[in-house]
Amino acid sequence: MSSRPEYQAPPEIFYDDVEARKYTSSSRIIDIQAQLSERALELLALPEDGVPRLLLDLGCGSGLSGETISENGHQWIGLDISHSMLGIALEREADGDLLLGDMGQGLGLRPGTIDGAISISAVQWLCNADKSSHKPLLRLKAFFSSLYRSLSRGARAVFQLYPENIAQRELILKSAMRAGFAGGLVIDFPHSAKKRKEFLVLTCGPPSVNTAVPEGRGEDGESSDDDDSSGDEENAIQVSVSDRHRPRKKQRIAKKGKGKDFKRDWVLKKKDQMRRKGNDVPHDSKFTARKRKARF
Repeated sequence: MSSRPEYQAPPEIFYDDVEARKYTSSSRIIDIQAQLSERALELLALPEDGVPRLLLDLGCGSGLSGETISENGHQWIGLDISHSMLGIALEREADGDLLLGDMGQGLGLRPGTIDGAISISAVQWLCNADKSSHKPLLRLKAFFSSLYRSLSRGARAVFQLYPENIAQRELILKSAMRAGFAGGLVIDFPHSAKKRKEFLVLTCGPPSVNTAVPEGRGEDGESSDDDDSSGDEENAIQVSVSDRHRPRKKQRIAKKGKGKDFKRDWVLKKKDQMRRKGNDVPHDSKFTARKRKARF
């Protein structure tokens, strides 16, 4: 079994001209992208009023998921870090506006202008440190914070992702919550190794906005009920939903022994050490270690 693409090389290097054409010409990948994009749009829960919305396709690649957005009557902006992928999207005459950029550095979009966002198999790339300057936690923070600002209040963002493990899944979820989002994970076919798909469904807005997370699909295509999986530790953690829990600020706890006497004893100890080394040290007095008055 080949290793995951995100572990072989950074996305802008892995998806070169050869890999980008191979990816876009695969009928299997095209079919999977269409299915995942349709499901993401379904979870986006856009109003059915016939009005086209402006959506953001993060990690748009060669525009496969963008085609699904266009077929549903919406306009879109695509962002990707791979120059080769975007080049093929231009060759295929993708309907969306294409941007070349690293979403781990934040999105330079006007606040409140985007009606929704989707992403297919891209967010987990932010958890990798491809350069010495890359810090996954900071990259996730920059991404989710800028996305929150660019979305209109009440808009949703849906990310289909392949987290490596529970720790990576929780890192992504907690980073989104810290940025202000509410929501959680939707897992389709949770008990199937092949069909299992995870979607992070986030809502932008105040607590008054409906932030209920949809249910995942089961084996029969209906909504799955994961209450019977409480005995499965992995499923119990994966389907846990956090409704905008911001981390509490750590309270500063005063350290014992940090008063004036402690400071004076510390200074006297250091002066004694300097004397033993033969250095010139001022004599001890009642003013030793006292705080100096500010000079104006």
